[in-house]
Amino acid sequence: MKKISRNLLLSFFLLALILVPFKAQALESSYSKDIPCNKAACDLRMAQRRLWIDHVSWTRSFIVSDLSSLEDKSPVLERLLKNQDDIGNSIKPYYGEEAGNKLAALLREHIELAGQVTDAAKTGNKDALEKYNKLWYENADKIANFLSSANPNYSNKILKDMLYTHLQFVTDQVVSRLNKDWNADIKAYDKGEEHMIEFADILTDGIIKQFPQKFK
Repeated sequence: MKKISRNLLLSFFLLALILVPFKAQALESSYSKDIPCNKAACDLRMAQRRLWIDHVSWTRSFIVSDLSSLEDKSPVLERLLKNQDDIGNSIKPYYGEEAGNKLAALLREHIELAGQVTDAAKTGNKDALEKYNKLWYENADKIANFLSSANPNYSNKILKDMLYTHLQFVTDQVVSRLNKDWNADIKAYDKGEEHMIEFADILTDGIIKQFPQKFK
C-alpha cells in the first residue's frame, strides 16, 4: 500500500477542523439520580452499550479489511450493516416500526459514507474525500435531528457534538492506519469505544425519562 501523501493528510485534518466545533465543550452525561436502577433500566443500558460497542468494533474491522483489501471485506460489511438494523430494531418498542426502520436507514447511510471516505483516502482522491466527508457530517446531522425530534430529552447540539466526535475518532483510525502509526490507531479506537458507551448511555437515559412507566 502506498503511504498517504502529506497533502492528502493535510486535507483530511483541515476538513475535520472545519466540520468539528473549534472549541470542545464539556458534554455532561445525561445520567442522573432520577434514572431508576432496576432490572428493566439496566437491561436497556447494557443492550444499548453492546449495540454501540459493536458499532465501533465492526466499523474498525471494516476499516482494516478495506484498507488492506482483505478477502473478508464483504462479510465484515454485511455484519456491520446488520448492526445498524439491530440498533434500529432496539428503538421500535418505544417509537414504532417506521421510526426504527428510519434510524436503521440513516445508520446504513452513515456506514456507506464511511466506506466512501475510507476509499477516497486510500486512493488519494482529494475531491472525493472532500465530497464524501461533507456528506458524512450531514448524515450525522440527520441522525441527531431524527433522535432529538423523537425524544424531547435529547439535546440536538449534544447529539451532533457526540456524533461529530465519533466521526473524528473513525477518521483518526483511518489516517493512522494509512501511515502505519499503529499506536495512534489503537489509541483512537480505545477513545472511540469509550465515547460511544457514553453516547449509548445518553440514548438510554433519554428513553427511560420519556417512558418512565416502562421502567418502574
